[in-house]
Amino acid sequence: MSEKNEQDKTIPGRRKFLAKLAGTVGAAATACVARGAPAVNPGWREGDPAYVGQQGKRWAMLIDLRKCVGCQACTVACKIENDVPEYHFRTWVPDVEIGAFPDTRRAFLPRLCNHCERPSCIDVCPAGATWQRQDGVVEIDYDICWGCGSCVDACPYDARFINPVTKTADKCTFCSQRIDQGLLPACVETCVGGSRQFGDLNDPDSVVARAVHNEPVQVLKPETGNEPRVFYIGLTHELQNNLPGRPTLWSEGREAVGHSEQDDWNITAMQGDDHE
Repeated sequence: MSEKNEQDKTIPGRRKFLAKLAGTVGAAATACVARGAPAVNPGWREGDPAYVGQQGKRWAMLIDLRKCVGCQACTVACKIENDVPEYHFRTWVPDVEIGAFPDTRRAFLPRLCNHCERPSCIDVCPAGATWQRQDGVVEIDYDICWGCGSCVDACPYDARFINPVTKTADKCTFCSQRIDQGLLPACVETCVGGSRQFGDLNDPDSVVARAVHNEPVQVLKPETGNEPRVFYIGLTHELQNNLPGRPTLWSEGREAVGHSEQDDWNITAMQGDDHE
């Protein structure tokens, strides 16, 4: 039998194998998309505000740095309200020194998820676990998230971390469980100086909407194009684009879920060097 006849006999078999392989891959991809898409969540199908959000609203936060005293009441309230694990934070207030000696001063910069208009964390999530509600709140489906850390890396504000208990990504949600009940986020409720305000940007009478239209407000890292919806009053240029970070929390979170530490800062060693 000629070589050509042998090749002709094997072609149908190859086609059948490739067709079967394509079908298997397609089915697996379809299953993955279905598992990873928030739209398959029963809450979405039922129109549950916890998943879909509040139609017609656009929640935002205003932080007046002239009133922040760095008391950390917001940090504590958030950890208690949301059961945030030890050494991790959904919101925190770094105490920063600005300037060069002898012309220095202290500043406080409350930090949290910015619930951006164009969040960079959503598109990079391979599981579809991160999505944005109609009212602008960026959420995480902890039943879908597998803790790969892609969204943590994509966030330009260091607002996400890997939760060592749930082994998933975690962050501020504007206390969505509270605002859906008509309450304020825990950090706003407990702010001693009244620095934090929360409201609907679509409501011209809300405190936040009035401030955005009438005050010289700023956002963090405006050059990213994310269009944050956490606004600041009194944000200095030194802090706007040079955010005080928290590298050990990310490295600890990666280690907790089994990821290796590559090029992560060792804050303990750094602190030891400072005191030698």
